[in-house]
Amino acid sequence: MRHALRQLHYLTAAAQVGSFRRTAEMCQVDQSNVSRALKQLEDNLGVSLFERGSSGVRLTPAGRQFLAEVSPALELLESARRSARCMRRAESGLVRIGILTSLAGGFLRELVETYAERHPGVRIDVRDGGRREHLAAVRARRLDAAFVTGAEPVLGCETRKLWQERVHVALSESHPLAARHKLDWPDLRAEHFIVSRGEPGPEVHDYIVRRSADYSTYPDVEEKAALQDTLMNLVSLGQGITLVSAAWTAVKVPGLVLRPLTARADIVPFSVVWSSANDNPAFQRFLQTAQLLASTSCGGGAAVRNGTGAAS
Repeated sequence: MRHALRQLHYLTAAAQVGSFRRTAEMCQVDQSNVSRALKQLEDNLGVSLFERGSSGVRLTPAGRQFLAEVSPALELLESARRSARCMRRAESGLVRIGILTSLAGGFLRELVETYAERHPGVRIDVRDGGRREHLAAVRARRLDAAFVTGAEPVLGCETRKLWQERVHVALSESHPLAARHKLDWPDLRAEHFIVSRGEPGPEVHDYIVRRSADYSTYPDVEEKAALQDTLMNLVSLGQGITLVSAAWTAVKVPGLVLRPLTARADIVPFSVVWSSANDNPAFQRFLQTAQLLASTSCGGGAAVRNGTGAAS
């Protein structure tokens, strides 16, 4: 079988370039191998496929007819070979994703766990960062996808809304509001907010200002030169309150409690953003898994994650 395929490969190449010597160079073999293989093919068929001359070779009428009939089969074989290679790459590749929220719980953790179980040979590279840098990395193909808040179209990218999370207030267990099971913005009017100077702090800061404006209040917000984990510990020590997504309810910090905001406007959509030019087969499987997981949540709509591990 392999010998026959090699003969047909030489036949196609020689018909295109008109020379056994150039065919050998293209295929990186000796010219004698090409000549011998094609002579054997002619002997097996009982016809001459090439007219040989000092200026090169060209197909005989029988050769043109034979090539026309075998070409579709060769194209199908090459297509099947490409598909098989893609399948192999999908099972032993790399998927690079950028995230804004915690992987401790919620939809994103479920997605990563599900995909890892189904494709154990694929490595998932998860990178923290901000919306702007993640989208730039997606456009530059340094990331396969970014998971960001919002559902608006992103210039030059594909976007798919996957899930929603209710915003929670993070505060110290000794805070007077910690005794309540849920909160609303009027409850926070006199509070001191703290946010990280780096991501996702700027986005949280903008959200606090925007939602406070709905109640004609300008909030007290302080930036901290701290990573998100450190910020949550500062909250637990009573240095202020902050806002987080429902995924943070799975993170255990001593002295820290989370209380959901009740307004409908405090349910935030999350979307996956990727480049339409991305041909990474492992990522295409990852995207299919994400869409399937989203479609099976909450009757096919984007699930609202409240921090209990369930959708509502």
